[in-house]
Amino acid sequence: MKKRVVEATLVAAMLFSVVLGQGLVAKAETITSVVTAKPTATVKPTATPTPIMRDNLFKFGLKKEVDLPVTISAGGLTYTLEKLMFYDVKSKEAQSLMKLYDYSDNIYKSPTKYMVWTKLTVENKGSKVIQLSAKDSSAKWVLKVDGFNLIAPAPGNKMLELNNKEALYNWVLKPGEKLSSYQMYGYIKDPSVISIYVNLGGDFEEKYIVKRPGE
Repeated sequence: MKKRVVEATLVAAMLFSVVLGQGLVAKAETITSVVTAKPTATVKPTATPTPIMRDNLFKFGLKKEVDLPVTISAGGLTYTLEKLMFYDVKSKEAQSLMKLYDYSDNIYKSPTKYMVWTKLTVENKGSKVIQLSAKDSSAKWVLKVDGFNLIAPAPGNKMLELNNKEALYNWVLKPGEKLSSYQMYGYIKDPSVISIYVNLGGDFEEKYIVKRPGE
């Protein structure tokens, strides 16, 4: 009788061990599957870059020959027109810029109709110093509208600074140097023909942004 009880106890213990072992194996498989599972990658939507507004010539119905930026070179000087904006001289944009850099109000009174704001980059790729200063006051580049050379007035609070990056007036570039800045002009009517012109030491180049209708 005792022998049967012992045998029954051993059988029950063996069955319990088998069941327990199966449970541990199942649990281990579950844990392994969770650990080894690859995380789901989050796909971020590709943002569409906002195009840079380089000019507002469309408001005059003008057909451009080339899109900005436009680069021309002469005599070792490379000039790039990065941005060209025509603002009504009485607009908030024009008035803010004129006050910010102390441009004379007299320049922009009637008959001036537009304040022209440009962004530019110039680089000296020659072997000599190129400058617009008291030592050399000849203009090295010109913005031409309808055949007229626009004159850049002096920004009152920046005109004594060399190579100012906000409102350019006096500048000096040694060989290999580059400068990006802004210049302001005034114009008296809606533009129809626009070009940029570089002249240095008898070497010159002109490139049209907008040609005369029919040309």
